[in-house]
Amino acid sequence: MIFVDTGALLARFVKRDQYHSSAQRAWRRLARSHWQCYTTNFVLDETFTLIARRTTYDFAAERALGLLTSDNLIILRPDPEDELQAVALFRKFANQRVSFTDCISFVSMKRQGLRRAFTFDRHFADAGFEIWPSRTTI
Repeated sequence: MIFVDTGALLARFVKRDQYHSSAQRAWRRLARSHWQCYTTNFVLDETFTLIARRTTYDFAAERALGLLTSDNLIILRPDPEDELQAVALFRKFANQRVSFTDCISFVSMKRQGLRRAFTFDRHFADAGFEIWPSRTTI
């Protein structure tokens, strides 16, 4: 099981993203691993907006439809208690400027028992999660 963050999705679809090549290799490895992928609706919201701004809205809408209907991606939807816990983390990590979307991700990951995140964001490691792929394998 692995949590998929915005950076991994963005780098998958945006060729000029700094992590595009690394993401492509990691996505191929992930497909061979047969790990179940999880994300949140907050991550998808952030991803679709960033893809649209860096490519076109039509391209982003096609990617959105593909992800929202994928059998390989479980979309976690936080409840009000999760959101309150995320606010507490948002305050806790304020000095690190962690996004609220990341805080929702941390809460959702803990609730699901997920320890590994497909991300290029060091904040996940700072919050105690394993970043995949590791910097040494990128």
